[in-house]
Amino acid sequence: MSTPILDSPTAWVAEHIKQYVETNGVEGHIWNGVPCLLLTATGRKSGALRRLALIYGKDGDDCIIVASRGGDANHPLWYLNLVEDPSVTVQVAGDVYKATASIVPDGAERARLWKMMAKIWPDYDKYQAKTKRHIPIVRLSRQ
Repeated sequence: MSTPILDSPTAWVAEHIKQYVETNGVEGHIWNGVPCLLLTATGRKSGALRRLALIYGKDGDDCIIVASRGGDANHPLWYLNLVEDPSVTVQVAGDVYKATASIVPDGAERARLWKMMAKIWPDYDKYQAKTKRHIPIVRLSRQ
């Protein structure tokens, strides 16, 4: 028996995920004009599989995501889960695969990826401006 996957408790996010899964990404891959993926990670406290939709960019074969939480002072819980267990499942449109999450360190690569992601979702710059927290960038590499 497979472990059940818990979707976001936020109603509109859960609905987005449901559409994405039910249509194999035909609906939901593009959300508000930007590409979204589904990320399933293991909860660091509960051990439960948790799935959410996130805006992403592509860097070669890797997907890039931003742990912005809208500029909140705290990291998103999904990010803390990835730090604890970087083995994840990713769905990009109809492509579902295992991946490894890694935090992009400060430097030229991070600056390049931040610029790329802010071009996709300009609010990332606003989120960074409103928090003292250094917003992490995460690389998802297919296993």
